[in-house]
Amino acid sequence: MTFTDAAGDSKTFGRAWGDLVGGFHKRELWWHLGWQDIKQKYRRSVLGPFWITIATGTTAVAMGALYSKLFHLELSEHLPYVTLGLIIWNLINASILEGAEVFIANEGLIKQLPTPLSVHVYRLVWRQLLLFAHNIVIYLVIAIIYPKPWSWADLTVIPALALIMLNCVWVSFCFGILSTRYRDIGPLLGSLVQLLFFMTPIIWNADTLQQQGAGRWSKIIELNPLLHYLDILRAPLLGAHQEPRHWVVVIVLTVLGWCAAAIALRQYRARVPYWV
Repeated sequence: MTFTDAAGDSKTFGRAWGDLVGGFHKRELWWHLGWQDIKQKYRRSVLGPFWITIATGTTAVAMGALYSKLFHLELSEHLPYVTLGLIIWNLINASILEGAEVFIANEGLIKQLPTPLSVHVYRLVWRQLLLFAHNIVIYLVIAIIYPKPWSWADLTVIPALALIMLNCVWVSFCFGILSTRYRDIGPLLGSLVQLLFFMTPIIWNADTLQQQGAGRWSKIIELNPLLHYLDILRAPLLGAHQEPRHWVVVIVLTVLGWCAAAIALRQYRARVPYWV
């Protein structure tokens, strides 16, 4: 078999699917590596990973209190809103930016350890889920201070989180492969994500726009896909009414994203070890 035949044989959706399944079956490996990433980062620290919670909590309380005063909003409503916005944003933000570096950061393992590429992506997403679990403690404390009415509909937070994690996986694959081939993608994404932070309703909401006389922008803001990801997870946790359109947008983007990831894996999975 020639090199051309071997390269052509590797470009199949079967091989791409095999990479995804094979990597998932090695979950003990990426579970361990993901947890070790967090422990290593806070090695010799007294509080360890709980520094993540403290840092996020301090930022959320400071921004929630500040903007509730600036925009004359009820602290009991705006603080949980901002807190959840920041927690969910940190999850999405890390999946985009760290996802772009996922294969570059694991260059040594990719070249020396014969494992599916998906192991490195699962490791990243698992690590972000652990950080999310640390940070959600902040919201639980705030929810005790400012209790909200709950209903069975609020259990949609479970499929919402599952959907977001599914999106984190395909985002990491797509941007990871693209950034490995073109190293300018990482800095470009950093600038774009920073801009999206201010364009996404995290520290402001629709009431803020109405107060500032910018209510006409509310329809334009819905073109920001991150708004929909935030809403499907934040609304049930706040006990707020959920708009079906947000779920429709997220589900459609999930399907399209996984189609793009499948094509990227089919075409370029075998080239990643050479590009890194």
